[in-house]
Amino acid sequence: MTGDRKVYVALAVALAGLCLLTMVMAPMMMVGTIPSFTGQGLPDCEDKARLVADESDTAGSDIPPDYLKLYRRHAEKIGVQWNVLAAIGKRETDHGRSTLPGVGSGTNYAGAAGPMQFLISTWGGKAKIKIPSKFNGYASDGDGDGWADVYNPADAILGAAKMLKRNGAPEQVRRSLFVYNRAWWYVDQVMEIAGRYARDGAVGVPPQADAACDDPLLEAASSGTVAGILQYALAQRGKPYLWGGTGPDAYDCSGIIYMAYRSVGLTIPRTTFGQWPFGVKVPDGEEQAGDLVFFNAGPGTGVDRPGHVGMVVSPGTMVEARCRLCGPIKVTSYRERTSIVGFTRPLQNPQILAQLKLKEQG
Repeated sequence: MTGDRKVYVALAVALAGLCLLTMVMAPMMMVGTIPSFTGQGLPDCEDKARLVADESDTAGSDIPPDYLKLYRRHAEKIGVQWNVLAAIGKRETDHGRSTLPGVGSGTNYAGAAGPMQFLISTWGGKAKIKIPSKFNGYASDGDGDGWADVYNPADAILGAAKMLKRNGAPEQVRRSLFVYNRAWWYVDQVMEIAGRYARDGAVGVPPQADAACDDPLLEAASSGTVAGILQYALAQRGKPYLWGGTGPDAYDCSGIIYMAYRSVGLTIPRTTFGQWPFGVKVPDGEEQAGDLVFFNAGPGTGVDRPGHVGMVVSPGTMVEARCRLCGPIKVTSYRERTSIVGFTRPLQNPQILAQLKLKEQG
């Protein structure tokens, strides 16, 4: 096993508009067990009900109360399945009760430490890190004491939740578990435990990961053009990120949007840098499906030159191709993002209005 991490730096500012968020990479962690949208009748695609399942009697009897609270709290905060997080804790260290080396102090034979078995290099280079400070890793302060301690359950569980989220959870939960420990038998074991911990025996996924959530969105679209744009973008879920990609097998952030508009016969700029000034600016809270949401991300970017973009599909959610190790293309929330620059509406650009007029005449 290795704890290698790579930083993918954007090629150059001259080429930057193609989603500079590719530079944000997830550290590769191995555990120690092995070397405003309008419309009625929309489903609640931000509903967390499928992630916040009731615990089973097995969970109640097997998970220490303090650990159970931490699994639930940090899973809800980050947006992953609490029972999957708990299943990792069970599989790794029996929720911190294991007396093997590396659980309460030191490391095991593979160099992993703490109740969630992080490699020290993956945690951030040291077992205990002052927060805030600069480091590369998943080190987290889960109890607000100003320290990220790999042996502290509150900190370690929050760090594990962040790692799952970065690598595809809650939508691609099996993929995120494989990155956590690169063995499919490990993934199977964790999923089996997670099922036992949920009262309904399931590892739920959010509604926005389900195509059944799409039809009401398309029916509520403000026009057939918007519905067509959404349909194309949503159909790309699950495909990988590729810097400069315009499909059909992979896309980058602006590439999927460019092709979604092209699918209905409309031409918008190809890159994020070109798409930002192209659309008419929309006040926060008035965005609609088909609008674009921009983020300040990467070198050479700023509030007047954003480097990442997603497409609004419903209140607070967008479809995006984020980065190579951020998981596949998916629908996710943008409300929690702190780097939002603003929203635009390409369909109000005079060039697009002219294109639409020609289509109507044709």
